[in-house]
Amino acid sequence: MCYLKSYTQFFIFVLILRVMIYYSKVSYTLLIVVFVVFFGSLIPNYIQDGFSNTLFMTTAGLIVVYGLILHMFFNTTYTIDQQMLHIKCGFIRYNSINIMDMKKISKSSTLMSSPAASFDRIEITHGKFDELIISPKHKLKFANDLQKINPNLINKLKV
Repeated sequence: MCYLKSYTQFFIFVLILRVMIYYSKVSYTLLIVVFVVFFGSLIPNYIQDGFSNTLFMTTAGLIVVYGLILHMFFNTTYTIDQQMLHIKCGFIRYNSINIMDMKKISKSSTLMSSPAASFDRIEITHGKFDELIISPKHKLKFANDLQKINPNLINKLKV
């Protein structure tokens, strides 16, 4: 069993295993839109009905759900571990993808639901017909690191 006694040992351990962690870029515009959708409809109710128990409980529930959404936005990571890409969005872990199965990486403007906390997205084509939409903060470095592992990966981000 391996016990790491300091952060320095942890970082050396990570460097030896060649694990690279990228955080998702966060779009504050998207967070504002979600906030307005969640809480905008409550304003007329507070004006009309005042502070009732039911409205207070509804607001408290929405605050908890919005907190979970914030957690997902700020804790979305893409981890390159040897030949695998691991994706974690808050508490949710997606199936890992073999980097050697990746065919193409390109810019994307789709609004499809995905583990991407920003509208500045990239699309990774892998397997036979599979696509993955993500939004790492440092897209070019991320793509270059994937290409180091899989030289056959077509990188359309450079163009």
